[in-house]
Amino acid sequence: MYNKGLFSNWVPKPVQLLMMVLLLIVVMPLGGVYTGNISYMVGGTGVLSEYFMFANYASTIGMGACMPVVLRMKMRFKVRDKVTLLLVLLGLLSYINATTMQPMVMVAASFLIGFLKMMIVIELFLPLMVMLGGRGIFYGVFYTFVLTLNQLTAYYAVEISIVYNWQQFLIIASVLCFVMALLCWIFMHDKYFALKVPLHYIDWLSIILFASTFMFSAYVFSFGKQQDWLNSSKIINASMAAFISFGLLIIRQFTLKRPYLSFTIFKRNNVQHGLFMLLCLGMFMGTASVQNIFAVSVLGYDQLTNAKLSVMMIPGIITAGIIAVMWFKKEKPLKMFIFSGFSAMLGYALIMYFSMVLEFNFERWYLPMFLKGFGMCSLFISVWFYTLDKLEMDDMLAAIGLVLVWRTFLAVGFFSALYSWVQYRFQVIGLGDLAVYMDGMTISPQNTGVNLKSVQLNAVLASNKKIFGYIVLAGFGILVYILTHHFGAERFRYVRFVRMLSGKSVIARRRLRERKQLLEEIKDAAGTAV
Repeated sequence: MYNKGLFSNWVPKPVQLLMMVLLLIVVMPLGGVYTGNISYMVGGTGVLSEYFMFANYASTIGMGACMPVVLRMKMRFKVRDKVTLLLVLLGLLSYINATTMQPMVMVAASFLIGFLKMMIVIELFLPLMVMLGGRGIFYGVFYTFVLTLNQLTAYYAVEISIVYNWQQFLIIASVLCFVMALLCWIFMHDKYFALKVPLHYIDWLSIILFASTFMFSAYVFSFGKQQDWLNSSKIINASMAAFISFGLLIIRQFTLKRPYLSFTIFKRNNVQHGLFMLLCLGMFMGTASVQNIFAVSVLGYDQLTNAKLSVMMIPGIITAGIIAVMWFKKEKPLKMFIFSGFSAMLGYALIMYFSMVLEFNFERWYLPMFLKGFGMCSLFISVWFYTLDKLEMDDMLAAIGLVLVWRTFLAVGFFSALYSWVQYRFQVIGLGDLAVYMDGMTISPQNTGVNLKSVQLNAVLASNKKIFGYIVLAGFGILVYILTHHFGAERFRYVRFVRMLSGKSVIARRRLRERKQLLEEIKDAAGTAV
């Protein structure tokens, strides 16, 4: 009657593994917008690039909104029916994004893509975790695979857009979803995962408030620079709407018997420090906008050459994954692994600080991008492992949406918007400083255009260098924090004597361990859903 697997009994094990890998390859990089294609989408649709950044954020928000209800959805429907229908819907949404010229339609479709694909992803984690072993080893293998896949997807999205057009990649993604839907209908079993649970306990109003909170925030981060931040009534109104929605969301949870979100885990020490480290990771990840300005505006790279920089991170990502698997196999403390990740990110920022010159060769990108890939992968694995460690399943599932949005959207989006604003301000200051040397002796009327372009590029370099300089200073502070943090180690130990009163206590402890192990498996499956 029930089947906790995914496929029918007649399907060979190698075919089952192949199907899961294919599902991951198709579903994990699926999104409404691919950032490397944004310039082509702007040229093809004639709308502002901020709309497509808004759509990119919406996909992540949709994933976070789905997380608190994903387990109930998993147990409500039969596996084959649910996965097949979701893949068909994802294919239709990708086709809508490929054919529409309305940016807000793309934003809505991207949100739905993120919401729906999370229900498929959660189905794959439990069987994969059983195959790979412990939670840490699973994180090491899974994040290495997904991050590598994302870099390759970003590169091929740009290449296909150049050879054909930007719609073609979305159409290919749509076709792949339809093909996988057909394969899943053939190979998956037609049974429930466990006892069927009702859906009427889901509070849809809370989901709407959650989505509105972060969608308004995404609008602020996307359009802040274009609207001149607080000088725009739209930015002020969106900010107020985000705060009001979040306040209503919190109040709503205290009135529900089965709340959509739980704030209990945020009292835990490891969660608080984990969120801070994820914010620090967002500070380094947000430098992608500054790096793009340097690569495209100063060095004059086209979009395909710029996309190759992402591919350069793959060796670092794979190295971090291998080290993570070995680290968790030996059960070493996390402190030095997290320290190595932030050290790599600091090394990347330090190299970029000294590389803000017009004569930067393409070969000089290998080392900083290797360090960035290593730092990103190692911190995704280790900090996420530490943040969700020793949490009860019910509390963790009810709050994982907030943590996911914090890591993938709020931290990165906030620093990207901050760097964009600061970069422009520093650039104006740089132009004022360089204007001291501009007069009729240094700039002749015949070469005014060439000389002014050189001045502008030098102002951009000076602005980027200041930003990386401040990031380096903050990075040294983060390393000091990592070295002084205990990471859950026992600072005081007491000798305790335990007396066995009867054999029943042994049986009770064994049953408790078995139940805890089952909860850990389900919790880990939800924790990796990113």
